[in-house]
Amino acid sequence: MKTATKYSPEVRERAVRMVREHPGEHDSEWATIVSIAGKIGCTAETLRRWIRQADKNSGQREGVTTAESERVKALEREVRELRQANEILRKASTYFAQAELDRPLKR
Repeated sequence: MKTATKYSPEVRERAVRMVREHPGEHDSEWATIVSIAGKIGCTAETLRRWIRQADKNSGQREGVTTAESERVKALEREVRELRQANEILRKASTYFAQAELDRPLKR
């Protein structure tokens, strides 16, 4: 199984810009994507997804922007951490409450 190759944001932006700057040189957008993807070293589908995401980020296409997606991930991570903290506090509270009940009464 092939692992995913990380491309820098600069490479992604340059590839998207190249596709947009050379629309008339090929018969279709897909042909342009295939040509440029080969030069950059990524698959055509990867470049197509970068283009679609760039369209979403610029507001030309409906969908979730990269910033919104990152914000949602950060919020989900925070919720997960808070739930873990609440669970720890709940268990600690139960432990100390039980210890208080087991303690002999002072007279």
